[in-house]
Formats: sequence, C-alpha cells, structure tokens
Amino acid sequence: MRPQTVDEYVGQGHILGEGRLLRRLIETDRMTSLIFWGPPGSGKTTLARIIANATRSHFVFFSAILAGIKEIREVVKEAEDTLKFQGKRTILFVDEIHRFNKSQQDAFLPYVERGTFTMIGATTENPSFEVIAPLLSRCKVLVLKPLADEEISRILTRALSDRERGLGDFGLGIAEDALSFMAEQADGDARVALNTLETAARIAHSGEIDLETVKEAVQRKPLLYDKGGEEHYNVISAFIKSMRGSDPDAALYWLARMLEAGEDPLFLLRRMVIFASEDVGNADPRGLQMAVSALEAFRLVGMPEGRIILGQAVTYLATAPKSNASYLGIDRALAEVRRSGALPVPMHIRNAPTKMMKGMGYGKGYRYPHDYDGARVAQGYLPDEIAGNRFYEPKESGYEKSIKERLLWLKGEQGK
Repeated sequence: MRPQTVDEYVGQGHILGEGRLLRRLIETDRMTSLIFWGPPGSGKTTLARIIANATRSHFVFFSAILAGIKEIREVVKEAEDTLKFQGKRTILFVDEIHRFNKSQQDAFLPYVERGTFTMIGATTENPSFEVIAPLLSRCKVLVLKPLADEEISRILTRALSDRERGLGDFGLGIAEDALSFMAEQADGDARVALNTLETAARIAHSGEIDLETVKEAVQRKPLLYDKGGEEHYNVISAFIKSMRGSDPDAALYWLARMLEAGEDPLFLLRRMVIFASEDVGNADPRGLQMAVSALEAFRLVGMPEGRIILGQAVTYLATAPKSNASYLGIDRALAEVRRSGALPVPMHIRNAPTKMMKGMGYGKGYRYPHDYDGARVAQGYLPDEIAGNRFYEPKESGYEKSIKERLLWLKGEQGK
C-alpha cells in the first residue's frame, strides 16, 4: 500500500500541501538535500521514493545500520556512472542517519557539496543532536508529524478496498467503531495500523471486522518511548515540570506513561529524590524524607505493588509547597568559591588542638554560642573578603517562610 505519487500520499500537509515547500521542490524539480525528522510510520521512506519517481531520479536506499565507508564509496561511484552514462541524477536515501558516527557522516560532505547525489536522510532522533553541524548546514530539515487518526482511517479504508495492492479481494467490511479504534491505537504510525488491519482481516468472521476483532488483533501496543532517545527526555521533562507546576494529575499521567513503557522505576525514584531537594527544598523538608522513604520502600516490595509507592510520592511532591532557594544557594556559593578561590579561614573559627596553634592565634576570640542566651551571638563565619555575602535567601513558601522570619530575627538580634 505504499503510495506511488504525491496525490496518493496521506498526511504531512504542512510541507506537501498545495503551494507548500516540498511540493514546490518536487513540482519544479529543484530538489535539494533534505533530512526528514519524524516518528516511525510517518512516511519518511515513502516520501523519498515519491520524490525519486517524480523527479525521474535514480533511487538508492542506504541503511545506516548495515552500511559503512566502503559502501559510501560504492554509492558515489554508482551515482557518478548513472549521471555520466544515463543522464540521471541520484537520490541517496539514508535511513536512520543518526546511527552513522561522525567520520561516516563526514564522508558524505564533499559529495553533497558537489551535487554528486541529492541526499535525503531519515531520522527519528533530533538532528540537532545526532547529525554533524557541517552536514546539517547543507540540508533542509523537514519535520514530519505523526499521522492524525482521520488520516490513518483514510489509509485503512483505502487498503481495505484496494483490489490490486490491498485487501479488496477479501470483500471485508469494517464497523465504524472498529475503524476508529484501530486508527487511535496506531499512535500516528501507518505501518502499525496496516499490520493491525492485516491481522484483523485474517481472523475476521462473517465478512465484517468488528470492534472485538480489532481488539484481538491489537493485543497490547508498545508506547513510543525510546529510553535512549529524545522521547525519553521529552517525557521525563514533562514529568518533572508537572510536579514543579504542582499538577498531581499531569505528574501521575507522565509517571504512568513511563512505567507502562518499561522505564526503570528506580531511575524515576532517583529523579524524585533530586526533585525533593531542588524544587521542594525547605518549603517542606518532609519532601526529601518522603522521596528517600519511597526509594527504600520500593526496593523492599518491587513491582507491581511498587507503583502505589511511586504514586504516593509523586502526589506528595507535586502538591508540596515549592522553593528552590537551597538549590540556588549552593550554586551561588560554588560560583563564589570558583571566583575567589581558597580564601583563608578566619582565625577565630579555626580549631586549635595544639599549644603551638593556640599561640599562633588559632581560635582566639571565638564565642561559643551555647554560652549565650538562645545559643546565639554576633560573630562572623565567612572570610573577611566576602563577609556579608548572602547565598541562601529563603522564600515565602511553606516552612521556608518560618526560616526566613527566623533569619531576619537573628539578624536583628545580632545587630543589637
């Protein structure tokens, strides 16, 4: 069912619709090197083949998984010969270009520059991270979107009725709710949808694909979540930001997404421990206790019951008052240390375990706070060069409001 022409192609109207960039490049036969960035099943390979057909170019499929420098040289020779003897340009389609290392990607550069071939790279990963800058600067990046449910439904309906390339000879009908469910379960991936349709067609009874048949064919779909790729970072970012934004419902949703996709719960719990200090901090000191307790409790019980512990910890942290003052404080202190270096410790707060050190003035003038009312006494603890610097500035949130009030009171008492 792979489309053969632009008119057969379904989806990506933002780049392939009338008057849009890619359609204009195809229609005017002024193709440039491209990188298609999009999720699985969004039509990257199909688009490359359509471009080759429409521009009457020689199409070479090149897999980054199976090929290396040797194969690149062979493709270059083939492209040069095709142009010389047949007068046809070559479109080199590089599937999963992100899997090439830097030196392999470098090997394409001179031939892309010379126009030996027009390169179309396909990747599911963010090309900003995965494609070297010199090659990226010579290609136009086009973002392909997951297909909408309505677009998937059109593809499925066409496949069901097409007698030449599809399932038309089976004479099958499909219930509206079954078609909608199949499209929804595909998550924008045309390949998944077509595979499901084929399975459903094989097990259908009475010439009709109903909802129960589709559910049986679908079984359990894998969620889009590459633990080593961009989607991993997108979802964990959404999880953290939902907790930071005090939205327990969103935080639970993203937690569930990661658990269902097979993420390591201990990774999530470690991130929650960090969050408890970075974002909750002293606004609710129990947040860190909760996160650490959840980590230890999960180690005791594991999954599937461990999901309950994760849920409790996430909802607590999401609804807790927030302060990043401790986080900002340590970073300010580190910045000062890097700026001013190893300033000498003031003599009065140095330890003096020997007579000689006492004689040198170590510890001289130190005031022991417990000898004073309220265990407080006015004296400096920072090096003289940075005396008065403020690193920790409590906020008005939760328990930290009390800390701020106490610090202001202490400062007033010490000033007396």
